[in-house]
Amino acid sequence: MTALEWISAVLIVLGAFLAFTAALGILRFPDTLTRMHAATKPQVVGLILILLGAGIELRDDANVWMLGLTALFTILTAPVIAHLLGRTAYREQRHRDGILRINELGDELD
Repeated sequence: MTALEWISAVLIVLGAFLAFTAALGILRFPDTLTRMHAATKPQVVGLILILLGAGIELRDDANVWMLGLTALFTILTAPVIAHLLGRTAYREQRHRDGILRINELGDELD
């Protein structure tokens, strides 16, 4: 195996591990806001690492551009989706009391 294949393998395994920890967080955390955190941060970073590893492995293939577009689309849409889920969970009061240090939306709903 060459050095690039080792780097690719390490990136793919690290990305899979982060995706696994995100899945565990979604299953184990008690409310929507903490599950949302587990669903966005490690999942997106894990996917980017897997895509980087696949891009290194397929460096001479034309499909590398598709991997780049997938990474870009994920980076652009994941924060927006997390924000909308968080606001919806807050409005439907699907969070634990006392979890928010600063409640910036408290006056808007009254």
